[in-house]
Formats: sequence, C-alpha cells, structure tokens
Amino acid sequence: LLLGATSIIYEGAPDYPKPDRWWEIIEKYNVTLLYTSPTSVRLVMRYGEEWLKKHDLSSLRLLGSVGEPINPEAWIWYYKYIGNEKCQIMDTWWQTETGHFLISPLPITPLKPGSATKPLPGISADVYNEEGKPVQNMGGNLVITHPWPGMLRGIYKAPERYKKTYWSKFPNVYLAGDVARKDDDGYFWIQGRADDVLNVSGHRIGNSEVESALVSHPLVAEAAVIGKPHELKGEAITAYVVLKKDVEPTEELRKELREHVAKELGKIARPDDIWFVSDVPKTRSGKIMRRIIRAKALGQEIGDISTLANPEALEEISKAK
Repeated sequence: LLLGATSIIYEGAPDYPKPDRWWEIIEKYNVTLLYTSPTSVRLVMRYGEEWLKKHDLSSLRLLGSVGEPINPEAWIWYYKYIGNEKCQIMDTWWQTETGHFLISPLPITPLKPGSATKPLPGISADVYNEEGKPVQNMGGNLVITHPWPGMLRGIYKAPERYKKTYWSKFPNVYLAGDVARKDDDGYFWIQGRADDVLNVSGHRIGNSEVESALVSHPLVAEAAVIGKPHELKGEAITAYVVLKKDVEPTEELRKELREHVAKELGKIARPDDIWFVSDVPKTRSGKIMRRIIRAKALGQEIGDISTLANPEALEEISKAK
C-alpha cells in the first residue's frame, strides 16, 4: 500500500460459488501476486487441475504462502499448476510481533519445497534446543539472536508479560514460540507453534509433520492432527482426515494411512486414531484451529470461536467415525 500497489482482497471461500472463484478473479483483474495460506491451497487441490485450465493465469509472477507451514505436496501443486512452473514461491515466515518478513527467499534463492529458506539480510535467526544450544537437523526453538527493524518493544501496560513471553527462556534472545529445523544448507523448516507439538513417549513430533505425511498420500486432501492424553505414551496421535473428491472412507484405507505415516516419519508417529470428516475447523484466513478441535474431541470448554469460519465442521469432530 505504501508503494501504491493495487490490492485485491477477497473475503469469501475459495470454492464459492464455484471451485474456480479465485481463478476468475485472477484472470479478470490480471493479478500478479497471489498470497494465501497452505490450507487454502489444499482446499483448491481437492478439485483438481480442470478448474484451473478454464482460465488464463499467465498474469501471475509470484506466489506467496503465509500463516502456517506449507507441506511439500501443497508447495509442488501450487508451483506446478497455479504458477505453471514459472512463479517463484515466497514462503514467508513472520509474526505480528516481528513487523515484517524475517525468513523468506530472495529472487535468486534456490527453493526447497516446504522450506521458508533462509533469514533475510540483517536477520539473525537460529534454532536452539531446550538447553539454549544451537542445533541442526532436529526440531528446536526458533529464536532471533540480534535486534532487527520493526521488532516488538513491549506489550501495552504489560511490561512483565512482554519479558516473560519473549525473553525469559533464553537470556537476550527473542523466542518466537515456533518449532523449526535448520538443515545443513542453513535452510529453515518451520514445523508449527511450540504448543502444537506432540509429546509421544518422550519424542517431540510436530502436528504439522504428521499432517504433511497424511496429505502426501494420493487420496488425502487435508488433515488435522491433535494429541489426546494417554496413560503410557503421554499423548496419543489422533488425525481428522479429509479425503479427495469421490474417495470412499474404508477401514482398509484407515489402516493404509496409519502405515503410510509410519513409513514417512517412523513408527513412533503412527496415528492411534484416524477419523474421516468432510472438513476441519479453520479460521477465516484458513488456519486449522487445533485448539478448538482438541477441546471438542475431549469434551472440554471450547472457548472463543469468533474467528471460526466453518462451525459445521466442528460438529463433525464429535461425530467422527
């Protein structure tokens, strides 16, 4: 907006009144940059490529991903079919607190499907273990080790809360509250919020990792994963799975999906329960509302649902089978 760029903001669902609603808008207004959430990408993936082929999307030059980690399967589909293998994908990691993007590719950055790539120039990001030591190739706490432009400098009338939330875990280091992994090339793989991590028999497994493994199965369109209390393991993995169009849920498919996750992530990540649903609860911006799903599944007080976009999906959670 500061640069005078024209912005088109669409508030409705991507598939209403038809699954090509987005593509109509892009073609009509010659949209050059599409910025959306991975959940929305997975939603339009359900309908296949035929709806895309009805429209001219050649005006697009950049594709953006925001709000949650994007799984490699959604990334590849986004790149191949929406961008026609010509548009760079800007997987942007940032927070309201950071003021702007901190981890995101530059135009010359080689891309890895599912990775937000590297910190932007001037940003010092790292991954710490619980002892405050930098780690690679394993999940840990995403931190920023030096000041940056735009950083949050306080919470209104709550200075102690500000210190406790962001600065108390590691001295003089900003704690983002996200779990991430840094590979040997220095690329960051965001795994989700720290409170969206499962603890299964002492192993920390990201909800989004299990969701990504499920979505990598050719018959799965979307998945939401939560942890339920388990007497022996600490938490049991429960998955709510949305199948692709015209795929019938069967007991055989349920078993197949459990083994598929075990093959992708290891036996420790095999879901204890898989329930088939037609949709999962999301915010208006497309984020999966795991907190609400877990509360509903456990019969707890749900709390504030003002940002819930599809309340009918919540009812399916308690009826799932």
